[in-house]
Amino acid sequence: METLVKKKCKPCEGGVPPYSAQQARDTLKQLKGWLLEDGKLVKVYPFGNYYHTMAFVNALAWIARRAGERLAGA
Repeated sequence: METLVKKKCKPCEGGVPPYSAQQARDTLKQLKGWLLEDGKLVKVYPFGNYYHTMAFVNALAWIARRAGERLAGA
């Protein structure tokens, strides 16, 4: 059976009941850094210092901008 970390996201087609909070917590145990807090899915990114944090944020901003440009047809 394929592990959760190797699966790809696909849109929900309906007709499937949502996970309960307990089912979500049990499933998230397979993924490092993911939590369920107050009914919200949270990803934790621990960094060793400010510079690593800023490098990650800047890389994320660049990726988001490129994705936005592709969606806008630029």
